[in-house]
Amino acid sequence: MTYRAIYAYAWDVADAGVQPFVAEAKALGLNTVTFAGSYHAGKFIRPRGNSGKVYFPEDGTAYFRADPKRYASIKPLENSLLRRGDLLGELCASDIAVNAWMVLLHNSRLGAEHPASTVENAFGDRYVYSLCPSAPEVRGYAVALCTDVTDNYPVIGVSLETPGFLPYEHGFHHEFALISQNGWLDASLGLCFCQHCMRGARSEGIDAARLKRRVARDIAAYLESDIDFPDDMAEAFWCADIQDGELSAYLRFRCETVTSLVAEIRAAVRRDATVAVIPSVARPTAGAWYEGTDLAALAVAADVIEACFYEPSVERIRADIFDVKRRVGSEKKLRGILRPAWPDLQSRADVVGAATALRDAGVADVAFYNYGHLRRANLAWIADALAVFGD
Repeated sequence: MTYRAIYAYAWDVADAGVQPFVAEAKALGLNTVTFAGSYHAGKFIRPRGNSGKVYFPEDGTAYFRADPKRYASIKPLENSLLRRGDLLGELCASDIAVNAWMVLLHNSRLGAEHPASTVENAFGDRYVYSLCPSAPEVRGYAVALCTDVTDNYPVIGVSLETPGFLPYEHGFHHEFALISQNGWLDASLGLCFCQHCMRGARSEGIDAARLKRRVARDIAAYLESDIDFPDDMAEAFWCADIQDGELSAYLRFRCETVTSLVAEIRAAVRRDATVAVIPSVARPTAGAWYEGTDLAALAVAADVIEACFYEPSVERIRADIFDVKRRVGSEKKLRGILRPAWPDLQSRADVVGAATALRDAGVADVAFYNYGHLRRANLAWIADALAVFGD
């Protein structure tokens, strides 16, 4: 089946009603809802919301009926909406295909409960928003979460978001500094040196302890100085740093860690369920390597790369598609996600142009983000975009 999907949150589907939501999606030419089965916190404007216009989802919860017997120390927390009914089950019983969108390791609530399983920087500071993919208990949780939803619901597959190492500047609330941020500082602060990463790197012959000391020394020297790196210089400095053999090997180790986790999920999930990986929301998509996302390796470990083409022009989207295709190696393993609204595609012509770019590149599967965030006019552009595929 060709994938024509709308990303959607449980609270927006509940607000619209399952049957009206399904009817609306199908009227646009969509055949799939990619439903948030697990998600983090947020603060969202809902232009069409019937029960309020600003929504704060419960942090780090699951939106399906999880089976606690499947999990070890880290267990999913069920969202309170489940007390009112099982929206995922209702959607699966409707006449639209359902794909489960699973946010895996971006979970501040579980991170706060299990700090020893989170990313740890070179100074020993823990990032509670980021569960570490090297930690065995985290890997067990991620695999169990995906098998739980695919075994107990007739979803067509899962789209895995954040299976790897989150960047430093991502996902916590009221992030603040009186020091100018730059790419070099963020990349250095985002490296994980927890005991699991250190042990895994040592097994690959990497002197992780020495690398940790050097990274800590460089960050401390920068923070204690009166220097601010301009953006272009910071990018060049980071590119120069990663020529270092030890850091380069450490970054490769991170990619191998994430690839092996995705491979474990693919092996555990029922065979007829598609496993797609949303590689990153880094722009452009190629920047996902920092998070441990090796696009070529994940295209083998999973079934599909579902790339976010979140760009403000058709030309930039065309360029990103070209680059992702050459890394993935086959357009048959590629889906595209578009945002038919600010800050990306802000006119009907732009949305149709982006869909045309996907079609011309041989990418037939497309999804749109996100039902609850879009005005009615933006939703209407989805039908126009799908018309370019001619099916």
